[in-house]
Amino acid sequence: MMNTVGVVSLGCSKNRVDTENLLAYLVEAGFQIVPHAGEADILIVNTCGFIAPAKQESINTILEMARYKKEGSCSLLVVTGCLSQRYPDELKTELPEADVFWGVKDYRALAQKLAAMAGKAPMNTRDLPERILTTPKYSAYLRIADGCDNRCAYCAIPLIRGGKRSVQVDELINEARGLVRRGVVELTAIAQDTSAYGIDLYGKPMLAELLTELSGIDGLLWLRVLYSYPNTVNEALVDAMLQNERIVPYLDIPIQHISPRMLTAMNRHGTREHILHMLKYIRGASPDFILRTTVMVGFPGETEDDFKALYDFLGEHQFDRLGAFAFSPEDGTPAEAFPAQVDEETAQRRLDAIMKLQQAISLDRNKKRVGKAYRVLTERANGNTAYGRSYAEAPEVDGSISFTASGAQPAAGAFALVRITGATHYDLQGEQV
Repeated sequence: MMNTVGVVSLGCSKNRVDTENLLAYLVEAGFQIVPHAGEADILIVNTCGFIAPAKQESINTILEMARYKKEGSCSLLVVTGCLSQRYPDELKTELPEADVFWGVKDYRALAQKLAAMAGKAPMNTRDLPERILTTPKYSAYLRIADGCDNRCAYCAIPLIRGGKRSVQVDELINEARGLVRRGVVELTAIAQDTSAYGIDLYGKPMLAELLTELSGIDGLLWLRVLYSYPNTVNEALVDAMLQNERIVPYLDIPIQHISPRMLTAMNRHGTREHILHMLKYIRGASPDFILRTTVMVGFPGETEDDFKALYDFLGEHQFDRLGAFAFSPEDGTPAEAFPAQVDEETAQRRLDAIMKLQQAISLDRNKKRVGKAYRVLTERANGNTAYGRSYAEAPEVDGSISFTASGAQPAAGAFALVRITGATHYDLQGEQV
């Protein structure tokens, strides 16, 4: 009988939530979760299929896990997630090492299938058991919607996840309360498009109202938001964040580009003017508000003038955090067939220039924090040095603050007041006050 299961979760935080739900169903079905692949009777790879490098990482991981059929105790290799949803037939042909292929839906049914294959009794409950967190016990993600309606020309997410489906407010409040009861003090709201939350249910964006409701949960100390689409970020959302001390003043707004010609070609909703207006509004409302973005270079038809417009904009209207990537043609998306594809060398040159620019911006903005004191959520300690994050650092995607403690080391999940004494490009150093 197969009793032990190991899971490798790849890709974004939304995929991580899927993994945590699947783990809960597996435990409900009678399986034991093990941390090491060599101990698992069943190995599951939850894949990412967003862009070409993520697809290759998924395939490499599947092949790596297949080794444990010979070197470990693995009897069953399962592939699930976005890549499997997108290419089920191709993967079955190209990866005979895997035994089961599953998509991104109905993880209860997957757990039931694996239980039946393992000779276990059928699951009795249809309720979703409590997620098994793969994050530290003090921090968790709250997925407020799945799927996307934006249909950007380059993006395969709607082909994989479908249209946007927001979760009812009361369901999210109940889930958040349960997480806080288990020791979570920081919740990060996520979706493919968080700022459009609620339009499908309530006829208008409801993110500000949702955040306000969530902030009333006793014991929840930090509430942050990632993946906000520019055209539905407005003054009301920013004001709601600034008026509530539990909602951290931090917004992730992936603008992708700033050239109007490129925004139109990408089928990005919203305009350069709205992006600029909101950036000025946020900076004027609070100079300590943290802004993160993502941009794309090398989109088909991007000229040197288009790239220069983006480069100059990022230099003038600086973001605290920035991720950048080169366009990757994805199967089935409109942009895959667009003319005037930018060659790889040009795209890489532009990407390098953007990252070099942002590296200097990041160092400059970090240096301006030296001498200031911040409330830091401790994550770990090594000797007499502790590591953590302030409101300005989102989990997993941003840098960290290392600091020396005054007295006993603060425990993971505890807050410490830290004065910043040094800065590098992406990380800060400090000492506990």
